[in-house]
Amino acid sequence: MRLTILGGGGFRVPLVYGALLTDHAEGRVTEVVLHDLDDRRLRAVTRVLAEQAAGVPDAPAVTATTDLDAALRGADFVFSAIRVGGLEGRANDERVALAEGVLGQETVGAGGIAYGLRTVPVAVDIARRVTRLAPDAWVINFTNPAGLVTEAMSRHLGDRVIGICDSPVGLGRRIARVLGTRPEQAYVDYVGLNHLGWVRGLRVAGRDELPRLLGDPALLGSFEEGRLFGADWLRSLGAIPNEYLHYYYFNRETVRACQEAGKTRGAFLRDQQARFYEEAADPAVSALRAWDRTRAEREATYMAENRESAGAGEREAEDLSGGYERVALALMRAIARDERATLILNVRNRSTLSALDGDAVVEVPCLVDASGAHPFAADPLPGHATGLVCAVKAVEREVLAAAESGSRASAVTAFALHPLVDSVTVARRLVERYTEVHPGLAYLA
Repeated sequence: MRLTILGGGGFRVPLVYGALLTDHAEGRVTEVVLHDLDDRRLRAVTRVLAEQAAGVPDAPAVTATTDLDAALRGADFVFSAIRVGGLEGRANDERVALAEGVLGQETVGAGGIAYGLRTVPVAVDIARRVTRLAPDAWVINFTNPAGLVTEAMSRHLGDRVIGICDSPVGLGRRIARVLGTRPEQAYVDYVGLNHLGWVRGLRVAGRDELPRLLGDPALLGSFEEGRLFGADWLRSLGAIPNEYLHYYYFNRETVRACQEAGKTRGAFLRDQQARFYEEAADPAVSALRAWDRTRAEREATYMAENRESAGAGEREAEDLSGGYERVALALMRAIARDERATLILNVRNRSTLSALDGDAVVEVPCLVDASGAHPFAADPLPGHATGLVCAVKAVEREVLAAAESGSRASAVTAFALHPLVDSVTVARRLVERYTEVHPGLAYLA
């Protein structure tokens, strides 16, 4: 099979290739095509992959190109992992929002809206090209904001685009570990939107083990989300939230921590990865060792401001090994080989959540087979969660409307309706500032 990775010069591509190297079964990926707009980044990542493949029998062949149409033509699977505006764009998203006293995180709040506004038009163009050049390909979307971008692409690709995220997988794995259960033996009842979901149950052999966790303060304090949110709040919710809900439940504390940090997350990653790509360009340096060292630092500092403001401490060693690449490989295997699997994915709602229409992309457990991903039926969310999900979905729809029409008014509405933007006046200023710093938003009139 041929796999095309868009954003192929991205830092996390070696995680995907490393997962592919573990697959030696019939029907595996035999050819990987990397596409990126930056040839220098492509060369650096290609060097890392060559070192990974050294000594591995039947390693997938790797080619690289800056020609998008050539990359897509003949693909069986397409991974979309683009970052429109690069990490400089992310750093600007954070800086502009924080200057207005609101959150600038790349998927949540003002920063996520700005990122979506400049990413959706590019993602839609990719979707249209796929329908023309690789109509039988499956698109697996890694690009953030993952739910929003997947929904934009689904309007052209239907169910042949599936969004993935490693946050629900990591959360389920941590809960299972605390409860002394192997993750593969547990069914995680997780429902919501991307970066806005809750684990409401963890069933092992038909028995829900989550009440045992919620009833034990020592167990609740023994894993990351327990320390991040606090045992009392988790018991009040009766569920374990995705870590990104910390931005909603403890917004003031997180915004203050971000404002007081010496450098925003985007600026940190921008500078860190610039050093990596410079180092990897040196033929005397092991690109793989440079990548490993950089990745370890990246993972250890993930959501550092949230953990600092909550006093949650350092991340556990088991949570520093990635995860989304394993979800992607399992998804490809299930489709290509008809190996049924249950995975938490971003797919069209159909009738899963009654509060949303059938085309709304949600993040829920799905049964995956050769015909794609099929969401399981789910019990309704409680009122507080339903309200938040509906509010954020309304924001996403305004982003899609703005990207489709070029309406500046829709962009302002998207910001103003978001639960983490507390003023229409601030929303208007955000649109003004973002259009000043992002040339890709010049289409808003």
